[in-house]
Amino acid sequence: MSKQHPRIVDLSETEPNRRRGGDLRTLLTPATVGSTSGFMGLAIIKPGERIGEHYHPYSEEFVYVVSGALEVDLDGEPFALRAEQGLMIPIDMRHRFRNVGDQEARMVFHLGPLAPHPSLGHVDTEETESASTGPQLTVGGPEIGRSAEPSEAIK
Repeated sequence: MSKQHPRIVDLSETEPNRRRGGDLRTLLTPATVGSTSGFMGLAIIKPGERIGEHYHPYSEEFVYVVSGALEVDLDGEPFALRAEQGLMIPIDMRHRFRNVGDQEARMVFHLGPLAPHPSLGHVDTEETESASTGPQLTVGGPEIGRSAEPSEAIK
């Protein structure tokens, strides 16, 4: 078993992922830092954009709105979510986020625990316009039998 080391990941090191709408940036993941219990990222959602409905069969999702105003549908019921508010989404709950304001919204998200395999971590329940053009966002741990890439220590 290898020892984990802290590592700082800058937003500029991440690639935009627009597959499910908005701009999803995963910063701290099994691949980037060797995490074993979950992962964290930032969603950047412009006015009028949305993150398509989906659910996580193995993970709870914790979100914190840093700026802007969002509407979140939880199992089809809409709720207002604004800057400086947090939300815990239980395992298996369908959810989608919409920017209903006139400013860009930024939302930190964390999911845990990891799914047993990345392909099992995220289930889309609707298709978004960019679904066929972006990379797949995986939510899960390393494949069984393979370890995550070792992370670099903070310098």
